[in-house]
Amino acid sequence: MATGDVAGSGFEHRLTPEEMAEIRRRAKVEEGDAEVRVKRGFWPALKRVARHMPFANDLVAAYFCALDPKTPRRVKVVLYGALAYFILPMDAVPDIIPLLGYGDDMALLAAAIAGVATSITDDHRRRAHETLSDMDV
Repeated sequence: MATGDVAGSGFEHRLTPEEMAEIRRRAKVEEGDAEVRVKRGFWPALKRVARHMPFANDLVAAYFCALDPKTPRRVKVVLYGALAYFILPMDAVPDIIPLLGYGDDMALLAAAIAGVATSITDDHRRRAHETLSDMDV
C-alpha cells in the first residue's frame, strides 16, 4: 500500500495546510471537547451514510483509533477534527444536499485517514468490522 492510501481504496492525498487548519478549527484542538462531540454524534451520522460510503470500515477503524489511549496525540487531533467535521451539521457543503452533501465530508475523512493510516491498527480494523457486521451495514 502506498503512503497515504486508505486501505485498499486507491485514494492517495496528503492534507494541505488549509485542510489541517480547518480540521483543527472544527475540533478546536481540545481533545476532551472534540472527543465528547465525536462520541455523541458519530454513530447517528454513520448510520445515515454508511451504506453509501465506500470506506465505512476505515471510518469506524479511525473512530476506534481516536478513542485508543495508545494513539499519539497528533493522530488524535487529526482524527477528532475530521470526525467532528463529519458529524457537525454545518460544513462547506450542507449535508442535506442530495449526493453532494457528504462529498466534502468523505473527501476530508479519506484524506485524514490516509494521513494517519499507520496508526490505525489491526485491532481497530477488527473492531470496526465486527461493529459494522453487528449493525448490518
